[in-house]
Amino acid sequence: MKQSLQLRLGQQLTMTPQLQQAIRLLQLSTLELQMEVQQALESNVMLELAEEGEDEGLEGLDAGDEAIAPVPEADNYPDSEVAEAAPRHEAPAAEHDLELQTSSDIPDELPVDSAWEDIYDNINSGGTSSYDSEDYDTDYGDTSGETLQEHLTWQLRLMPMSDTDRAIAEAIVDAVDDDGFLSVPLEELYEGLRGEFDIDPDEVEAVLHAVQNLDPPGVAARDLRESLLLQLRQLPEDTPQRAAAVQLLTDHFDLLAGRDYNQLKRRLKLEDEELGRIIKLIQSLNPRPGAQISSARTEYIVPDVIVRKVKGAWRVELNPEAAPRLRINATYAGLMKQAGSASDNTTLKNHLQEARWFIKSLQSRNETLLKVASCIVEHQRGFLEQGEVAMKALVLHDIAQEVGMHESTISRVTTKKYMHTPRGIFELKYFFSSHVSTASGGECSSTAIRAFIKNMIAEENPAKPLSDSKIAEVLCKQGINVARRTVAKYREAMNIPPSNERKRLS
Repeated sequence: MKQSLQLRLGQQLTMTPQLQQAIRLLQLSTLELQMEVQQALESNVMLELAEEGEDEGLEGLDAGDEAIAPVPEADNYPDSEVAEAAPRHEAPAAEHDLELQTSSDIPDELPVDSAWEDIYDNINSGGTSSYDSEDYDTDYGDTSGETLQEHLTWQLRLMPMSDTDRAIAEAIVDAVDDDGFLSVPLEELYEGLRGEFDIDPDEVEAVLHAVQNLDPPGVAARDLRESLLLQLRQLPEDTPQRAAAVQLLTDHFDLLAGRDYNQLKRRLKLEDEELGRIIKLIQSLNPRPGAQISSARTEYIVPDVIVRKVKGAWRVELNPEAAPRLRINATYAGLMKQAGSASDNTTLKNHLQEARWFIKSLQSRNETLLKVASCIVEHQRGFLEQGEVAMKALVLHDIAQEVGMHESTISRVTTKKYMHTPRGIFELKYFFSSHVSTASGGECSSTAIRAFIKNMIAEENPAKPLSDSKIAEVLCKQGINVARRTVAKYREAMNIPPSNERKRLS
């Protein structure tokens, strides 16, 4: 085969660094975006936060320099009312023309011997960054959580014990899982300790009882029954129904677990009302005692969009605390004219160009987020006014068509972004759901069906709970065609037990 050189012309799509940055910022959550902004502020001298009441954007540039519009905050957007929504099929926000802004009030001579702390005065104050302000003074989580093992060990140190008993107690504490139950059989613990200590099984059992008296009540139990009994025995002796509840758990736990109330009434010789009071006391206990001591970091949701009703119309606006307002630092922009060496000037120009790209990407993110959120609110107005039962079926393709964007862009915008509504805070993904056909030829969203199922179960007769087949039959009578297995799937997704486990005394 003969080799040859050929010249071909072709076109292909490439992603510029600016576009890659815009896409990356678009899919960040609010907390991730704030971390990205902080990193940009620390690495780029041309960027700074605009203080409250100050102008934003580029300042201190010559008229010939390229400029970029400031990052818009919620008040800078025209109020987006669903009743007067802007025309759809607009160009993406990244392609909008940007207004040229210049400033002519630059002094002829700028101080070149200023210290870093003169501009970033908070850099060494308590370890806070230069962009810390009242808008960002928010505690987003407690990282100093205490584990269950640490909580139990702290209590053991306050108890007088011999060295051997303390070693046994520490081994028991190490074997306690996150729910507070002993995850290793006591015999296995004894076998592991007797090679090191001269002990017998009764001594291990005695130390276990000592550990079980620690806080939280019911900890270090070997099963649920023992944990409930431990919690009951730590209640005051004059607690109503306490003795009867202990007897029920001791002798008839299997019947209680199987909800065989008729057999329980015969065995205990009780009436419905008295048995109901005993069961109510048992149900007030904690089936997972260790869960109340958790080291998990609490994360707080900062909504990106705020929706409220003003004069009968739903208004959508960005959360000003979630939209950082950046601008070009006029001092460093002015130093470009005084840079003595070409390398210094090149560095400043590169920082200036990166700052422009970053501000433009932030503006594009805000405009796209507001546009998509307004379209979602327009579709789901029924949910805002009536609740989940009025949720409409909605998919990404529907929003993508209306705003003139690709479905992948809508997916990025709605991921890890939250909307604050009068009914609570919801992720934008929450408003999208599949649909089920109705008898009239329409569609009903899966969210609305789950709401129907939840309402029916809440109103059912506790002595005769509704089965999945009965719920499907009721929904079909209302025109919603769902199968029994679909009802079971939605019920399990809402963590609702089946009918035989929901049965209780009326």
